[in-house]
Amino acid sequence: MTDPVLRIAKGDPTPEELAALIAVVSARAAATPAATSGPTTASNWASYWRNHTRPLHPGPGRWKASAHP
Repeated sequence: MTDPVLRIAKGDPTPEELAALIAVVSARAAATPAATSGPTTASNWASYWRNHTRPLHPGPGRWKASAHP
């Protein structure tokens, strides 16, 4: 059995008060963004160079051509 997430330590709340408390806590939890372990996409700098580099074409004399776009 799991421990309760919410426990009333003092007083005797009515069912309506408990419902209001649960609604507020649930709304607050839903509004909080989930923590991420790191960036899920490449940075703008990395994606720029990935999209703007030409593919390599090996062959005789290609090293000379690589200096002249």
